[in-house]
Amino acid sequence: MSRAREALPQSLQRQIDELDERAEIRIGWAQLALIAFFGSAYLLLPRAEGTAGFNFVPYALGGYAVFTLLRLFLAYRRRLNAPLLVVSIFIDVALLTAIIFSYHIQYDEPAAFYLKAPTVLYFFLFIALRALRFDPALLILTGALAAAAWLSLASYAIFFDEEFVGITRNYIDYSNGNRVLIGAELDKIIVITATTFLLAYALVRSRELLVSAVRDHATVGNLSRFFAPDVARSVGGEDPDALMPGKGMTRDMAAIFIDIRGFTPMAAEMQPDRVIALLTRYQTLMSEAIHRFGGNIDKFLGDGILATFGAVRPSTTYAADALGACFAALAAAERLNEELAGEASARRITIGCAAACGPAVVGVVGGNDRLEHTVIGSPVNLAAKLEDANRAEGTLGLTTAGMLALARKQGFSPPAGIEARGKRVIVGFAEPVDLVALAPGPAALSSGATPVLEQQGPAVTEPRLP
Repeated sequence: MSRAREALPQSLQRQIDELDERAEIRIGWAQLALIAFFGSAYLLLPRAEGTAGFNFVPYALGGYAVFTLLRLFLAYRRRLNAPLLVVSIFIDVALLTAIIFSYHIQYDEPAAFYLKAPTVLYFFLFIALRALRFDPALLILTGALAAAAWLSLASYAIFFDEEFVGITRNYIDYSNGNRVLIGAELDKIIVITATTFLLAYALVRSRELLVSAVRDHATVGNLSRFFAPDVARSVGGEDPDALMPGKGMTRDMAAIFIDIRGFTPMAAEMQPDRVIALLTRYQTLMSEAIHRFGGNIDKFLGDGILATFGAVRPSTTYAADALGACFAALAAAERLNEELAGEASARRITIGCAAACGPAVVGVVGGNDRLEHTVIGSPVNLAAKLEDANRAEGTLGLTTAGMLALARKQGFSPPAGIEARGKRVIVGFAEPVDLVALAPGPAALSSGATPVLEQQGPAVTEPRLP
């Protein structure tokens, strides 16, 4: 067990230890309930006939009750260490053995008399209780002690009892008298041993499954920090077929690009730790804005961010969600500037964002040793080109008239102040594209201009922001 413990991460071992500590509390209560049952039966039921000798049972139950209460107290205090558990198992088996042994004294019969006592069944109960823990070593110890105890009882009855009446091969003689049937005693030892090792094997398998499940859960949790949650769940094993390289599908989706204007020269003037701190805060705010609308971060490209909507998992509101995330990202950038304004080396950042939608190929690419979930198609390319076009258009956000119309159908309500820019030539696209400015640039804001959207639809309402 020590090697197994060393092989597990500390966080995983702490979880297993916590489960074992809770199991020890349940074991204590189960044994206390057993004592209460025996005590009640002893006090309320008529005494067995023929009991002439010393009755060891009430004293044993009383002492065991005190010991069980002490063990339960230590279990609640999380102070049951390995040596105490081993000692408690020895006491459990020794007490039950002593009670069985006392029967031939209590009834004034040869020692072979106790070999027929049904009390032997409680050895199985003690073994089964040990299976509540994820520690097969304690279960095997309990079973080994139980088998050794019964072997000792049988040996005493055969070799050391002066009243021993002999061995028989006749089951009737065995049943009606005090002769010993060797096969019957061997059966008990074999069944105790077999039950112990079968339970231990099942416990080892259960522990392996628990470790595997916890590791997979932790893997998905860690991967979710690097990949989209749905992609991370596929990597964690929920959908292994989704990770087959060379296998793709076409989905209607939206993509947005976000980056910081002039970040490279700004970073060159800052200390490295300040650059990373600013980038981390910026990416955190942008990620929150994207995830709020159900988007997935596809890539962090330095200060650039590529996010997709409806690519990893199909969506019926991908266009509306993408535009909502764009406005949320612009608002988050203003909050970041408010935070930066309070610092000594105050810097103001300006972000640009762009959104495009349409069918794209979604799948996994890569070699045998490295895979990457990717989105290939016009929406991703167009969103990147539109983000570059923000500079030429003097805007902070751009999309296409077609995407805005689709987003409206999906429930998006655009804010006042967006502007139709007509057909624009976009590098890399043969046909001009009808653009819509989502937000004016700093120059337009300072001039006080109020752009107007040319539309033939319902009046523009306030944005549907969370």
